[in-house]
Amino acid sequence: MFSFEFLPDRYAVCRLAADESLPQWALQNDIGKQQFVSLTWTPDELSVVCRESLVPDNVKSEPDWICMRVAGKLDFSLVGILAKITKYLADAHISVFAVSTYETDYLLIKSAQWPLTLKTLSEAGYKVYPLGDA
Repeated sequence: MFSFEFLPDRYAVCRLAADESLPQWALQNDIGKQQFVSLTWTPDELSVVCRESLVPDNVKSEPDWICMRVAGKLDFSLVGILAKITKYLADAHISVFAVSTYETDYLLIKSAQWPLTLKTLSEAGYKVYPLGDA
């Protein structure tokens, strides 16, 4: 059974035009010090997930997300990890914004749904810890 670590800070999911350059405000010159930043470019948009406090007022964003990650590294041969976790959350009517990296998965949950998320994951047998306490 996997456990989760939730990150400090609140996060925002931002949308920029596809032709915009790398948003330096999202990095704030502390790459490697931040717990989580995600940049995804497509032909239609540039999506940025970063600390809410870094987002300029003029950027289209959806704020107030809590970010948690699957503790430990996930092997590419593992099947259905994200599907299983999100099924529990979907059954409890909890919406999830998921981001996967090479080593693990991150789930962003709106802060209003955080207490229900903790209850749901606990009832499913998962443990959720503050970052560094797992």
